[in-house]
Amino acid sequence: MPNPKRRHSQQRSAKRRTHYKATEATLTTDSQTGETHVRHRAHVSEGKLYYKGKLVAEKAPGK
Repeated sequence: MPNPKRRHSQQRSAKRRTHYKATEATLTTDSQTGETHVRHRAHVSEGKLYYKGKLVAEKAPGK
C-alpha cells in the first residue's frame, strides 16, 4: 500500500478544507399550528406530532 513520502503541511490541509462551511437550517411556519420548525422534519406542538401540516401522531391518553 502506498504511503506519503513527506508530511503534508498545515497550509495544504487548510486549503483543502476551505469549502466546508456551516449552513443555517431552513425554517418554515406550519400552516395548521403556526409554529416555526425546521423544514422536512416532523415537529411536536401541544403533545401532537405534525408533518407537512398534517397530524401524524397523538400522545396516548394517560402517558
